[in-house]
Amino acid sequence: MSRLIRLLRTANLSRLMVHLLALWKMFRHPNAPPSAKWVALGVLCYVISPVDLVPDLLPMLGLVDDLVAIPLGVTLVSQLAPPAVWQRCLLEAERAKSRWPSARTLGWILLAWLAVMLGLVIWWVSGW
Repeated sequence: MSRLIRLLRTANLSRLMVHLLALWKMFRHPNAPPSAKWVALGVLCYVISPVDLVPDLLPMLGLVDDLVAIPLGVTLVSQLAPPAVWQRCLLEAERAKSRWPSARTLGWILLAWLAVMLGLVIWWVSGW
């Protein structure tokens, strides 16, 4: 439980990105146990999924859901995996974080993708 509290205290966007990269590396690691791999994949799918465990009827309730579910999943994966494998995945994720593009670049990529999708929907609806 203290690891979860420590993880929640130090939770910020860059640390979250490192942990998510570590989960991906854990999923692809050959020495990771299958249970850790599947839980890591489940947490990653939950992160990118638009569906929440608790519906966002109240906006703050949805944020609390994400603030609890994601660190719990990361903690569960770190408990299921052998410590040496988890530390190696974290170290590789720290190194890989520096190669990721900035948030501004990712925002522009997302906007371009949304524009392409909107164009495809308009093209499909217009019946060209």
